[in-house]
Amino acid sequence: MDIVEHELSRPWEGLLVGPDAGGDVGVLVLAGSSGRVDRERARLLARQGLTALAVRWFGGPGQSPGICEIPLETFTAGVDLLAARGARRIGILGLSKGAEAALLTAVHDPRVDVVVALSAPSHVWCNVGPGPDGQDRPYRSSWTWRGQPLPFVPGDDSWTPDEPDSGPLAIRGWYELSERTSAHLLARAEIPVERARADLVLVAGGDDAMWPSLPFAERLVQRRRDAGRTAHLVTVPDAGHRPRFPGEGPAPASPHFRYGGTPEADARLGAAAWPHILDRLRDPAPPTADR
Repeated sequence: MDIVEHELSRPWEGLLVGPDAGGDVGVLVLAGSSGRVDRERARLLARQGLTALAVRWFGGPGQSPGICEIPLETFTAGVDLLAARGARRIGILGLSKGAEAALLTAVHDPRVDVVVALSAPSHVWCNVGPGPDGQDRPYRSSWTWRGQPLPFVPGDDSWTPDEPDSGPLAIRGWYELSERTSAHLLARAEIPVERARADLVLVAGGDDAMWPSLPFAERLVQRRRDAGRTAHLVTVPDAGHRPRFPGEGPAPASPHFRYGGTPEADARLGAAAWPHILDRLRDPAPPTADR
């Protein structure tokens, strides 16, 4: 399929890519804690006949240097653009912190029809890196809405890793300890997915070493179910934090973090999720199963 690309510089750096003939489904694509413009994933969706918009959501000109009090309006502006381009069905596909943003945007913007949340959390978490003031402590919310920070779970810096000082770290334990330490704050910081009118597809690996994305996803499913809503969860026990879709190569190794899984398991997770993702993005009919 022939696709057409447009590089964007305002209101954020981004890539708008879609089929030459156009289409009525638009997808906002959000990378994880790199905040980068995920051009290849946007192109992958475009080759399936979807219009994809990948944006840099922090770290660019005029943006916070870290994931600290990022306005959710950053993402509703992407919904604006897709709607202006004629999208009749709008989805957001996000990974990790990008999935956190995707879920929260759907909670606050009823125009979002479907969220594909890869390795998503079930709560709003504290900042990762500095805010516009250049400071990363004390902890603050990752997100704001209409100028107000969202309630969040702070980190517990008493955690010590199991690994030696050198080499990449698995920081799942930091998140698990932080939840226990701040148990009294969890209820306020929960992502209220039951309020989102969007369909929800959750993708989580059981061997995620970054944070416990499978327990997180199971909480989100339960929260939807308790409210009489549905969510679809796709999981592979030995996959890690970064599922890879058909047509994508293995995720690059990091010198800083361990993500869990294996390239083979991450590819199996992405392959298992892919038909469900395309089905929900394309089909406005309501889902019929929770899992």
